Amino acid sequence: METLAHAWEDGPGPWVVLFPLVWAAIVVGAIWLLRRTVRRGGHGHHDGGDSPLALLGRRFAAGEIDEEEYRGRRAVLTENRSRGATA
Repeated sequence: METLAHAWEDGPGPWVVLFPLVWAAIVVGAIWLLRRTVRRGGHGHHDGGDSPLALLGRRFAAGEIDEEEYRGRRAVLTENRSRGATA
């Protein structure tokens, strides 16, 4: 027990500097991760773009294309996707 009582006689040691540095690294890492996610729009896509099906759905919802064109283009896109999965 005597060694525990004398452990702090020489001061706190390097932990006084190391502990705040670890917390600073955690905070800086969190800020970097947040900024990176916000910059990408929060989608999580590596290329920053939307999928063709999502873009097609958005155009249909906005009234840029009619239902017939939407269904035709969607059929082509899903056909290409299923071919790519089996090839």
